[in-house]
Amino acid sequence: MPYWHPDLETRHAALVETLTPLMPCIEVTTHLPWVDAIARLKKSRGAVIMAHSYQSPEIFHGVADVTGDSLALAQAAATCDADTIVLCGVHFMAETAKILAPHRTVLIPDQEAGCSLAASITADDVRALRARHPGAPVVTYVNTSAAVKAESDACCTSANAVQVVRAMGADKVIFLPDRFLGAHVASQVDDVELVLWDGRCEVHETFTVQQARHARERFDAALVAHPECPPDVQAEADFVGSTTAMGAWLEKARPQRVALITECSMADNLRVRFPDVEFIKPCNLCPHMKRITLPNIHACLKELRHEVTVPPDVAARARRALQRMLDIGRAERV
Repeated sequence: MPYWHPDLETRHAALVETLTPLMPCIEVTTHLPWVDAIARLKKSRGAVIMAHSYQSPEIFHGVADVTGDSLALAQAAATCDADTIVLCGVHFMAETAKILAPHRTVLIPDQEAGCSLAASITADDVRALRARHPGAPVVTYVNTSAAVKAESDACCTSANAVQVVRAMGADKVIFLPDRFLGAHVASQVDDVELVLWDGRCEVHETFTVQQARHARERFDAALVAHPECPPDVQAEADFVGSTTAMGAWLEKARPQRVALITECSMADNLRVRFPDVEFIKPCNLCPHMKRITLPNIHACLKELRHEVTVPPDVAARARRALQRMLDIGRAERV
């Protein structure tokens, strides 16, 4: 276990300044030895640490080299030249990194960090849907296993789902697995019939419209919701969008107070970018994301443990679906 020494606060003064408004001072002090030890291990291993926006601030700001939503992490994995990738997120994200960086070692600090959406659908389910809707392309949210991606025509994130669905050029598209995200996409593609699956995110599905209204009425807060939230919550919001889109909206709107109806650490991490905005709950913690901690990141690097692998035949087919998503994104930017 790393130990405290007197110069840690000086060496990590910028991080101390970042974390102090986000947590009790004693917690900041506790994190610094781990942050320092991880930085040294990361260098000796030739590793890069990628952290999703739902990771706790001490990870997101303290040890990560790459941060962002699922799309940003996928793009980073595709161009990564580090020997080792440590994915601070959930298992499907680590699988995605391995698929897009097949010659790199990909590690996850806790191999039990799962996802309710990924667990909601199997490759057999996708094949059955294809049989019931012959000719309809399958667009699959990245919050799925490699095996499910391998049965898909293209992947998407919440940030680019509409663009990917439109790029299929079909009258009917099978959209998997989040039903609420699918309904949000369907509302923006009136000319495409979406076949939806009844998958849901256990973090976002529990938000209620009563919570949203309370935040608005009690605190006069703007409401920003993730599209994995129930439709009535989305309808109450001032803005609905992906984790990256939330940040872009805040940059433009600059509300005095805002309730981010999503995972709690998202608000913690955005608070650093927007110190003039007051962030109001509700929010929910993702129990799977919170399985990732500084101690198990340290152990992961020290022991090179919890390597993520994907069978080559599955990886090859899943890579085509992921690459199609990335190619559509590049075409949109041209």
